[in-house]
Amino acid sequence: MNSLRAFSAVAETGSYSDAGGQLNVTQAAVSQQVKILETWLGFSLVQRSGRGIILTDAGEVLAKDLAFSFSAISRSIESLRGTDAERPVQITTSPAFAAEWLLPRIPEFQALHPEITLMLNPSVEVLDLKPGGIDLAIRFREQDSIEAEGEPFLTLDTAIIGAPVLFSEDARRDPQHLTSAPWLEELGRDDVAHWFARRGISDAAPASVTRMPGNLIMQAVRRGDGITESVCTYFKDDIDAGRLITIHADPGFARFTLVTAPGPKRPSLQTFLNWLRTKATNHV
Repeated sequence: MNSLRAFSAVAETGSYSDAGGQLNVTQAAVSQQVKILETWLGFSLVQRSGRGIILTDAGEVLAKDLAFSFSAISRSIESLRGTDAERPVQITTSPAFAAEWLLPRIPEFQALHPEITLMLNPSVEVLDLKPGGIDLAIRFREQDSIEAEGEPFLTLDTAIIGAPVLFSEDARRDPQHLTSAPWLEELGRDDVAHWFARRGISDAAPASVTRMPGNLIMQAVRRGDGITESVCTYFKDDIDAGRLITIHADPGFARFTLVTAPGPKRPSLQTFLNWLRTKATNHV
C-alpha cells in the first residue's frame, strides 16, 4: 500500500520531489517505494525524460485506477465519519438516576451544545457497549462491592427515605423495627435484604415489599406509599421541605462510574463526558 500511494503521488505531481513533499517523506524514499512496486509487478511504471519523468503506458493505466480508488476510499471514510459524527450520543443508566439526577441537568447541556443529540436508555440491565451502539453507561456500585468498572464519577450518600408518618420512634433508633414498615424496592434488585444484612439483621423479613421500576419508586415514596433505600440527592427538595425524612444514613455508599464503548471516543461523546465531570466536580 505504501508503494501504491507513493506511485500515485508521483503520477499526480509529476515529480519525486513534489511527491515526497505531499507524503511528508524524502524524495529518495518515494523513489525506493516506486522501484519496489515495479519489481513486484515485473514492469516499469516511470521512466526518465530529460530532467523530468513520464509514466509508461502501464503506469498511465495504473495511475488512473489508483486515483479513482483512493478518491473512492477517501469519500467513503468522510461519509462514515460524517454519519458517525451526526449519530446521537447514546447513554444507558438506571431509571432512578436518569429521572432524578441526569434528566434535570440535561437542559443545561442542550443549551450549551444544541448541535449534539442525546439518546437516553434507562434500564436496570447491564447493557453491552459496542462501537456504533450505546456510547456510555453510568453504572451504580455499592461502597462495599468489588472494584468498579470504568472511571469513578460520582459518590453520593444513601439513607432510608420516606414520609415522616411511616417511621416510628423505635424504627428511627433501631433498624430492626423497620421490618414492620412498607418497603419499596427496584425491580431486579435485592436492596432490602442487603440493607438489613449490613446491619447484622440477616433474618429480617419485612411484612411488605413492593417491587417496581426505580423511577416509579420515586413517585411512590413522595406519595407516602412506602419507604426505600435510596440516594439522598434524589429527594433533596422533599427532604429540605420536610415532606420526607432520612434515617440510618450511609455516607458515600452510592458510587457511580462512567463506562464507555471500546475504541476512540467521538468528539460529541467526549464533550458530554467533559460536561458530566464538571457536574460531579461541582456537586451540582
